[in-house]
Amino acid sequence: MIHQLNIIARIAPHPTHYNKARQAICEILEASRAEPGCMEFRLSENAQDGTLYLYEEWRDEAALASHHDQPYTRAVFEAYRDWLAEEPQILHLRPVR
Repeated sequence: MIHQLNIIARIAPHPTHYNKARQAICEILEASRAEPGCMEFRLSENAQDGTLYLYEEWRDEAALASHHDQPYTRAVFEAYRDWLAEEPQILHLRPVR
């Protein structure tokens, strides 16, 4: 049984907060990648519509939960309350093989 979890998150900041939202994620990339259960943590952007996309691979649900409990992750989530134009769209996916 495969326990690995892949996450794709679409993040749409207000245009006035785009740079702050992008920078906040950039600042936690290395720390997130260093977490024991993190296999991949990558940020991409769509400059045409001002959206950000996080691609994450986690060993399992517990590793993702641990990531969400980190102070730096909670700080970004808190800042998003003011910065986002809409709720993030988050897909939780399981690899087939």
